[in-house]
Amino acid sequence: MSELKIRDVQIEDAERLLEIYSHYVLNTVVSFEYNVPTLKEFKERIRNTKKKYPYLVCEKDGKIIGYVYASAYSSRESYSWTVSTSIYVDKDYRRQGAGTLLYRELEARLKEMGIINLLAGTAFIETEDEYLTQDSPKFHLKQGYREAAHMIGIGKKFDRWYDLKWFQKKI
Repeated sequence: MSELKIRDVQIEDAERLLEIYSHYVLNTVVSFEYNVPTLKEFKERIRNTKKKYPYLVCEKDGKIIGYVYASAYSSRESYSWTVSTSIYVDKDYRRQGAGTLLYRELEARLKEMGIINLLAGTAFIETEDEYLTQDSPKFHLKQGYREAAHMIGIGKKFDRWYDLKWFQKKI
């Protein structure tokens, strides 16, 4: 079995990360974005995130199969110890441990920075459909997050309304 490796993102990784992310934008409600960002936009997102927070990739046999990053929850100073987390794993490499390893390393780095609260927003629907499963909420609960909020019918994509659940973890 191939070993998974976690490392810091490089700007040269942007094209592969965008390839992974594009699937979620175009085919799912995992991302509420309607349009895939351009490569230039995506590189800028990486640069902006790396200024303050960890941005990590997971490789298997030298191929990037997933990524994770943290971002500011709010610009208000009193939220300095709280971040939002985002994670995406290539659809063909799910359930192979990449997500768990990515979160484990992200949490270790955030803890070193003095971050205390992790928040993760996930789209949600009671009955799964062709655009959304309950995999993300289940994954976050498995990682030690707890449900903190459930907003009903807050996002619309593919002409359907979807809920948003927020999960929280203290580290």
